[in-house]
Amino acid sequence: MAVQILIKQISGLYRGNDLTTLGSVQSGINQKRGYKQLLVTQEMVEGDSQADPKHHGGLDRVLHHFPREHYGQYRRWDMISGFKDAPTMGENISTVGLDETQVNIGDIIQIGEVRLQVTQPRSPCFKLNLQFGHNEFALAMQQSGRCGWFYRVLKTGTITETDTITLVERCSDMSIAEAMHIYFLPDFDAVQYQRLADCPGLAASWVGSLQRRIANNAIEDWQMRLYGVQQV
Repeated sequence: MAVQILIKQISGLYRGNDLTTLGSVQSGINQKRGYKQLLVTQEMVEGDSQADPKHHGGLDRVLHHFPREHYGQYRRWDMISGFKDAPTMGENISTVGLDETQVNIGDIIQIGEVRLQVTQPRSPCFKLNLQFGHNEFALAMQQSGRCGWFYRVLKTGTITETDTITLVERCSDMSIAEAMHIYFLPDFDAVQYQRLADCPGLAASWVGSLQRRIANNAIEDWQMRLYGVQQV
């Protein structure tokens, strides 16, 4: 396929190294600040940290890309207390005009010197409830699919605010929106799980989770992730 320009200019680039308390847990979500450029290695964005490396970061989740226009939709749904905008989702890349219906699992993306691969949608957790002051925020993200997506790094380098975002290669026919829908189906569906698991480039943790569901003929409990210890 021909290289396709997805975004002509990035809205914002963000990183942060400090951790603070969010409710009763540690988080780096409120410590991200805007920068003109990001230095991206195979394992991380330089100067960017996560409080929970088991569920955040790692080779399949080096950068988080979140559509800025989603903030407006969550505000219209009265899901955000006060005015909050990028980067309060904890994103590294903010853009306008590109959403989960236009990006597919496995897409090879070029941003400046850096080549990336789309690996998974963001899987929302209860920390978002604390961040935005609404106990159902994580569930709303799960159900609406307005979640953003993660990248693994194929070629390291520097991303700048003036860089274009281009689609170099499309490796699957599964959009982020459809992947989010399938992964969080309320009812067990082995056929759809296998279809998603077979997508080239899908994050290893999602492949493993889907395979466990198929093997166990059951969906894992989502209460802890969505609501935290208070509702287990």
